[in-house]
Amino acid sequence: MAQNVQIAVVILNWNGKKLFDTFLPSVIENSAAENIKIYIADNGSTDNSVEYLEKNYPSIQIIELKNNFGFADGYNLTLKNIKAHYFVVLNSDVKVTPGWIDVCISKFEEDEKIAAIQPKILSYNEPDKFEYAGASGGFIDKFGYPFCRGRILNRIEEDKAQYNNSSAIFWASGACMFVKAEAFKQVGGFDGDFWAHMEEIDLCWRMKSRGYKIVYQPKSVVYHLGGGTLSYGSPRKIYLNFRNNLFMLFKNLPKHQFKRIFLARMILDGVAALKFILGFNYREFWAVVKSHFVFYYNLRSMINKRKEVQKYIVVKEHPEIYPKSIMWKFFIQKKRKFSELNFNIKN
Repeated sequence: MAQNVQIAVVILNWNGKKLFDTFLPSVIENSAAENIKIYIADNGSTDNSVEYLEKNYPSIQIIELKNNFGFADGYNLTLKNIKAHYFVVLNSDVKVTPGWIDVCISKFEEDEKIAAIQPKILSYNEPDKFEYAGASGGFIDKFGYPFCRGRILNRIEEDKAQYNNSSAIFWASGACMFVKAEAFKQVGGFDGDFWAHMEEIDLCWRMKSRGYKIVYQPKSVVYHLGGGTLSYGSPRKIYLNFRNNLFMLFKNLPKHQFKRIFLARMILDGVAALKFILGFNYREFWAVVKSHFVFYYNLRSMINKRKEVQKYIVVKEHPEIYPKSIMWKFFIQKKRKFSELNFNIKN
């Protein structure tokens, strides 16, 4: 690894003191180099996180944010004040392994067009399985539904080295994302309106539209606990995912696809809401309905954001977008593994 490269490992914390002793030692041990600095940005915690860090982890640099700005703006506010060539966005509930940084930086140095890299993300509790939030790299289908190599919807595969090839992906997980600082700042960082969830997909889409590449590096392995802030099936998470997906599609869909895909997605969201109410899942139903109300409330802002994003699009077609419906494949054709999709991704 080139010694002149400056790398900032940045962990955003909110009331995560209980996680520090489990996960921080691996980060410190496996990030020990002169050109690597570890930061923890505290998002207005109320559990004495800062005091605990100052006493027990003096080598870590602490950045205090006085309020909880969510994942997106929490990182935006933090990263704008850190000078580095590469940022490593890392969740506080991730255990890392030896060499996890070096192999990713080497990958960056192979191709200047790479803007972000995701390592292999395995489950901390079930190490033989991939982890929900990223697995072996993220993709979306033509309607904007995200899925991963190793995880389709709620079905998670065992890691049997079946995805051990480095390849292009559509998005890198915010649980552990290596990102080139120049590219991050060029596109304006995360969209603060997302608060949390899918902001990394939106970021990657904007970078890819400007001609950058997003890559999966299986030689870097981390273990993610997951579900620490919001459980994967919580109504709050459902609301954020549906709302933010609409935000993302509205901003990023190119003109020739916009009307057809966005209208189809609105219909599909209606089907999802109907499914929830027929299953007597009233809180989940309301989460979907609320997401649409809030989207329309923010429509003027979204129109302005779309105009800004569209100005800089140089790549309109992305081979990492699955050209079919992942919902149809999963629910109708019963395809539960990425390898069953016949979705060929270039290395």
